[in-house]
Amino acid sequence: MKNYKKIIVAVLMLGLVGMGVFAYRVYDTFFGANTNFTTETYEVFIPTDADYNTAFRIIADGVEDRDALHQTAVRKGYVNNVKPGRYILRKGMNNHEIINTVRSRNVPVNVRFNNQERIENLAGRIATQIEADSLSLLNAMLDEAFLEEAGFTEQTALTMYLPNQYEVYWNTSAAAFRDKMLAYHQSYWNADRLAKAEKLDLTPQEVYTLASIVQKETAKTDERPRVAGVYLNRLQRGMKLDADPTVIYSKKEVENDFAQVIKRVLYKHLAIDSPYNTYKYAGLPPGPIVTPDLSAIEGVLNAEDHDYLYFVADTENFGYHKFAKTLAQHNRNAAAYRRWIARH
Repeated sequence: MKNYKKIIVAVLMLGLVGMGVFAYRVYDTFFGANTNFTTETYEVFIPTDADYNTAFRIIADGVEDRDALHQTAVRKGYVNNVKPGRYILRKGMNNHEIINTVRSRNVPVNVRFNNQERIENLAGRIATQIEADSLSLLNAMLDEAFLEEAGFTEQTALTMYLPNQYEVYWNTSAAAFRDKMLAYHQSYWNADRLAKAEKLDLTPQEVYTLASIVQKETAKTDERPRVAGVYLNRLQRGMKLDADPTVIYSKKEVENDFAQVIKRVLYKHLAIDSPYNTYKYAGLPPGPIVTPDLSAIEGVLNAEDHDYLYFVADTENFGYHKFAKTLAQHNRNAAAYRRWIARH
């Protein structure tokens, strides 16, 4: 009888030990630290339409024990609940935390863009920051039905995109991103800004186009309202804008080579036959020559009211310009600039 009781006690003890081992394994599977990266955070990007196998391989690159991760994913139902997006894992996370993260904590990215010369360049820039590729973005941006409904053309499509920082989900589709930019555009052009544009006798698209020239003329934000005032004066007087940046853009556009770097405008360039060449054609170009900073757009909307018609680089105050009201005064300033160039 005593031996029988000993056997029962032994069996119970073994059972308890087994249950303890099982409980420890379950706990360790769910709650034991399971990351293999040394940085504080680790980004995981799950593509749209990814199945569990695809998602698991991506996530598993950041863990130590893949089997434990898989067991946790199965038990928590992630196998049938994969969601695309950008997820942030943190060093020392356990499998329970990892699966909870990739299941429900899609973290937005901050999309930035500025100074893009063409819609193609913009699409390529955005494609480096979200899941959508450049071709799908370009197709969405130039979709004829969309442009017509939104009030743009292929030439003015770029004016819809205001350089800034935007918080969007990484897996945002090309069309959804485009629509989000339209919403920002419409929000920016509030009643106050529309009234300022109307007072200048310009549409928002024309303000943007003029701002693109101002952007290229001066990097000094405090000078942009004055430069904008010069071009507005020329437009109001029926003068050609004679803007060097439009000549540079025209050369690139005619030669279909936007990678070339043009440091100086030569006299022969002034005759380039392009609607963007404001030395050859009066008025504004058919569209912008770059995505201007918001400061350039605001510089046009809040342009200085003055009588200047000309400007040239100021050799005594680098980055700024000397302004003139008459051609004679401008010629003297330009001659001084040419002499400075010859000496340097």
